[in-house]
Amino acid sequence: MITYRDPDKIRAKPDPTFHISSGPFSLRKIADHVGGSLEHDQTANLQVEGVASLRAATSTDITFFAGKKFADDLSGSQAGACLIKTGEHVTVPKGMAAIFCDDPASAFADVASMFYQPLDEPTGIDPGAQIHESATIEDNVSIQSGVIVGPGVHIGAGTRVDANSYIGRGVKIGRKCFIHPNTTLQFALIGDEVVIHTGVRIGTDGFGYVPGASGHKKIPQLGRVIIQDRVEIGANTTIDRGALEDTSIGEGTKIDNLVHIGHNCHIGRHCVIAALVGMAGSTVVGDFVAMGGAVGIADHLKIGDGAQLAARAGVARNVPAGAIYAGLPARPIEQWKREYVAVSRLAKGKPPKAAAKDE
Repeated sequence: MITYRDPDKIRAKPDPTFHISSGPFSLRKIADHVGGSLEHDQTANLQVEGVASLRAATSTDITFFAGKKFADDLSGSQAGACLIKTGEHVTVPKGMAAIFCDDPASAFADVASMFYQPLDEPTGIDPGAQIHESATIEDNVSIQSGVIVGPGVHIGAGTRVDANSYIGRGVKIGRKCFIHPNTTLQFALIGDEVVIHTGVRIGTDGFGYVPGASGHKKIPQLGRVIIQDRVEIGANTTIDRGALEDTSIGEGTKIDNLVHIGHNCHIGRHCVIAALVGMAGSTVVGDFVAMGGAVGIADHLKIGDGAQLAARAGVARNVPAGAIYAGLPARPIEQWKREYVAVSRLAKGKPPKAAAKDE
């Protein structure tokens, strides 16, 4: 019996129970696929059977070197080949071939996609799905058992909808999307190649009430959720529809698990939003913004293009484009660092560094 306490059974390479390999591939084919160059041409015909971490790789695996802090792992690795950044001066172990490329981590992702695809690739419409007669289903769509597709829904070609998901009235889903099990999509227009993971709720009511002497009166939520192409949304994330205007997620944005996006928020293109972020209503986020885990953002704020918010930052005012903010309340990170050091010194009974004379 395998238990979680058995370290020998913890894998650092793909488990064939869940994935099937398309290999082997020659090192030349891999190098060409990622636009890399071989250190030695005589290794071109080396056959690679899979991918693995530096520590777990064997002579038939390819791995990647992510920088000097992994030098010890590289020196002890048994990998047959390794992806290394062009111009990086490292010595690989004897018998290990090297492919030099611009971005080893990105190249490794491409190589992994060469080798592995999920085993479960259902096609067609399961008899256990309930599809309204007015729905439009394009070619090569997969709909699993327990899915409910409401009136006027449109699902684009090549899209997959997994078991027990609910697609509400009028929802439009683009082509080559992947809707994982147990998701709820309402009042939404979704672009092409969007990935929505298990338990996501899109188009739920926003948190809108008018307080009064007799209680809180609900404000009707009449907007939609617009999700552009190639967005990925992590498990158990919730995106509220707008009160009047739409909530929108820009092209290429990646959202982690357990994120909440309030009504009327507008998120730009190619943002990265880590787990447990909470974004209050009517927040406007620019393009290429990065948010660390558990960031909280107050309502009606603007986060400028390229801004970065450190984990657990509590944002209570607008953040300029390109700025890096941290802390609670969030402020420029260099200011936060100085304040943190000063308070730490005071807690130890020392004067702030600027006032210290003998150090």
